[in-house]
Amino acid sequence: MQTNTQLADAATDVRHDWQTDEAQALFELPFMDLIHRAQSLHRDHFPANQVQMSNLLSVKTGGCPEDCGYCPQSSHHHANVAAEKLMPVDAVLAEARQAQAGGATRFCMGAAWRNPKDRDIDAICDMVTGVKELGLETCATLGMLTEGQAGRLREAGLDYYNHNIDTSENFYGEIITTRTFEDRLDTLATVRRAGMKVCAGGIVGMGEARRDRADMLVTLANLAPHPESVPINLLVPVDGTPLADAPDLDPLEFVRTIAVAKIMMPDSVVRLSAGREQMSDEFQALCFLAGASSIFVGPKLLTTGNPGRDHDDELFERLGVTGTPGP
Repeated sequence: MQTNTQLADAATDVRHDWQTDEAQALFELPFMDLIHRAQSLHRDHFPANQVQMSNLLSVKTGGCPEDCGYCPQSSHHHANVAAEKLMPVDAVLAEARQAQAGGATRFCMGAAWRNPKDRDIDAICDMVTGVKELGLETCATLGMLTEGQAGRLREAGLDYYNHNIDTSENFYGEIITTRTFEDRLDTLATVRRAGMKVCAGGIVGMGEARRDRADMLVTLANLAPHPESVPINLLVPVDGTPLADAPDLDPLEFVRTIAVAKIMMPDSVVRLSAGREQMSDEFQALCFLAGASSIFVGPKLLTTGNPGRDHDDELFERLGVTGTPGP
């Protein structure tokens, strides 16, 4: 077993050969040591006291054929989310302008598909091009992609493609049965070959063990190169989904997950994503201290709630944090 000092020293370099035992040992460091190491690494790679504001819009809501246990948009579940058609391009661009006026520098578009049809890509590409012309970073999450679809999105100006692995390979089957863990990795490889940046993270608080959280981060950290963007989501239990009654995760365990992600992927943007509405200001402050440097702003994250912008502005002011400049 490595000592705490050896673990910290080993984590200073960007690596792609992590083992689960090493990641779990990081989780088990004294909390103050873990946070100090993560914050120090964050400052080595990013400006201190800057947090990017991003906006996430559901451009096609509900009716998804996947059975992800956390998701209210699944057609397998009984959450109060109606299936809707793809939004018109003009409506999406109006939302993007509003997000930009509110300080967002990154605009993400999500569609509840297992995989888009080629005819859907036409409209998505128009959205991407329009958002890019506004001067915003562009991101999309549309499910699995073919090589041709990924290429078209890249040509349209898509900067990032989001496709989370959700959890460890070992725990994955407890959450999803309609898409394999390998499917997710294949999609990430397709995105990378197309020349887009990768946004890939996971969800914690779904009943997984600490070792599953460690193993999930090992999978991400052993991708070469690392995902440029790593969203860490806290489960938002939704009535009508299989995980509606999942027990609350210890907030300090969530903060540990942020910190370990930063240590293992120091040059990646670790994104504090879903679940912020459930977090106290102090909880969020610890996440920033642990190396999170991006949040989603706006009233919703796809279909779940998000803190109001006034609250975020007040929190930033109290912490002495500023938003990052645009791309």
